[in-house]
Amino acid sequence: MAFLELKNLSKAYGLGAARTSVLDNVSLEVEEGEFVAILGFSGSGKTTLISSIAGLIEPDAGEILLKGRPVKGPGPDRGVVFQSYSLMPWLTVHGNIALAVDEVFSKESKADRKRRVEQAIEMVGLSHAAERRPAELSGGMRQRVAVARALAMSPEILLLDEPLSALDALTRAKLQDEIEQIWSRDKKTVILITNDVDEALLLADRVIPLTVGPGATLGPDFEVNIPRPRDRTAMNHDPAFKHLRAKITQYLMDIGAEHAAAADESRILPDVVPITRKDMPPKIYQDAAHSPIEEGYVEFSGVRKVYPTPKGPLTVVDGFDLKLKQGEFISLIGHSGCGKSTVLSMMAGLTGISDGGIILDGREISDAGPDRGVVFQAPSLMPWLTARQNVELGVERVYPHATEQDRKDIVEYYLARVGLADAMDRSAKDLSNGMKQRVGIARAFALSPKLLLLDEPFGMLDSLTRWDLQEVLMEVWGRTQVTSICVTHDVDEAILLADKVVMMTNGPNARIGAVMEVDLPRPRTRRALLEHPNYYGYREEILNFLEEYERGAHADAA
Repeated sequence: MAFLELKNLSKAYGLGAARTSVLDNVSLEVEEGEFVAILGFSGSGKTTLISSIAGLIEPDAGEILLKGRPVKGPGPDRGVVFQSYSLMPWLTVHGNIALAVDEVFSKESKADRKRRVEQAIEMVGLSHAAERRPAELSGGMRQRVAVARALAMSPEILLLDEPLSALDALTRAKLQDEIEQIWSRDKKTVILITNDVDEALLLADRVIPLTVGPGATLGPDFEVNIPRPRDRTAMNHDPAFKHLRAKITQYLMDIGAEHAAAADESRILPDVVPITRKDMPPKIYQDAAHSPIEEGYVEFSGVRKVYPTPKGPLTVVDGFDLKLKQGEFISLIGHSGCGKSTVLSMMAGLTGISDGGIILDGREISDAGPDRGVVFQAPSLMPWLTARQNVELGVERVYPHATEQDRKDIVEYYLARVGLADAMDRSAKDLSNGMKQRVGIARAFALSPKLLLLDEPFGMLDSLTRWDLQEVLMEVWGRTQVTSICVTHDVDEAILLADKVVMMTNGPNARIGAVMEVDLPRPRTRRALLEHPNYYGYREEILNFLEEYERGAHADAA
């Protein structure tokens, strides 16, 4: 008998014609002590699935059995950790965990309950912060509290619903290691919902994709026969890991392709020229006339950013020097807090430069302007306007001398390019996160910028949507060849997109630590990337750099 069994589970929401099937005929058997990762994406019903197992949602059909007994509601035998921490802000770390322990183990002595709380806090490495309140904790520490609270209840099964997806890469890696250590020590049965293939392969015994909704169901099982403990760097050399990673990725791309919106290839971009400014060469160029730069279309020269703080000046970026050729695509990668977004914000003219200078096409950057298209993690659309109207706002400013029809054609061309040919007149508030980001990309390209700046543009999206939009970005970029800088924490994204990967040391006093040339043919696809003989070498070079700087190593090196 399986420890956990799902039999033909189905769930739908809504009434009548508006009723939507979320899960359809989901069946699963999990053995005691097994670690199962379910790869779920936006709209696939992953939270509905985990909430059903937790007893928080009642399915419309089918049944859930835990140790042969039907699940009819929530219970302490299932510890649940969601993406949001749901902590009581007025209680300390100890108080938040004690709240659950006192409820579940009310018949135990006060001393025994206190011991349970302290053991759980120690298990996730928060003994030093036991008396802090949530507002005094980082996002990663808050999520540790949520994990500790679930473990303190001594559950028979641990249910993790994307608990790490909102965290930065470094914090995520540390918590992955802690989850693996906890599982190895206690061998609790674990079901992890994730959108990260690497996370699934690092932690699980078995990986099962959840197909794209509506009417999502479980796909084929992928057994992970990689010896434990699993080291990220060592796995990079493991043929079994590479084969399984490529196999799962290809399966996910195949099911995603069935739902991808096709661009309207019939549209033609009008031949109109945007406004330009012909300024005199900046003083910094004149001062450096004795050492002219032949291909310095973009140049960062000794760029520094200092912020005043109550404890004195804080130098976030210290001596950032970089030259870009026209048409180059640069990925900027590093740990959280290393100043990546600060560099991009200074280039965009949104943040002042404390020292040094930035040149774009012979002109020194001093403020924001339409010659730089910016795509942020959140696209910042006007929710009351349609997708078309959001793009039109910038186009009308950049092409004042074009005809109304030409401007209309530009807007529609780029919205079609990003797969929104059939959604141009939908309000931004009615679009999914992925669709909103498509509008943001279309808006940036429609400005015909001299430089495209992308700040974690896909960081808030699930993997399948992210892969899809990476393909969209590469397709549109391939047509324009606009010089681009993309800030990312995703190693695969950095390699896939860029001609060069620029790696930053940890902050404060962050600077460029290494630059890696990516000599891979274009146009690129994720499948071709995984199959290229040099791909894992590039990946290891970046991973080694990030690991070396994980604790700020060499942050002050030249």
